[in-house]
Amino acid sequence: QVQLVESGGGLVQAGGSLRLSCAASGRTFSMYTFTLGWFRQAPGKERELVAGIDSGGTTSHVVSMKDRFTISRDNAKNTIYLQMTALKLEDTAVYYCNARRHLNIYWGQGTQVTVSS
Repeated sequence: QVQLVESGGGLVQAGGSLRLSCAASGRTFSMYTFTLGWFRQAPGKERELVAGIDSGGTTSHVVSMKDRFTISRDNAKNTIYLQMTALKLEDTAVYYCNARRHLNIYWGQGTQVTVSS
């Protein structure tokens, strides 16, 4: 089993920044064998991919967000981050951490990000 715990969400004004964290743990978990990612789900919308980082550390970002959002990781802490800048109202959503390896997929409980005007 793999456990994912997100933190760092909150209320922020438009144009502001937040950094989300996701700490991973579990007997079978390794930063070098799992692909990790951030997803988000806004009210009334489907969950969507924001950014990912594979076991080798290669990152990928959704094109519409890549200029504002950056995914990174700290291998020593088994933690990934999502640095979000220039936040917009439409970035309001629950942000979820995801870990996957082969057919095994794990989700965190999510952290709420609310952007106000």
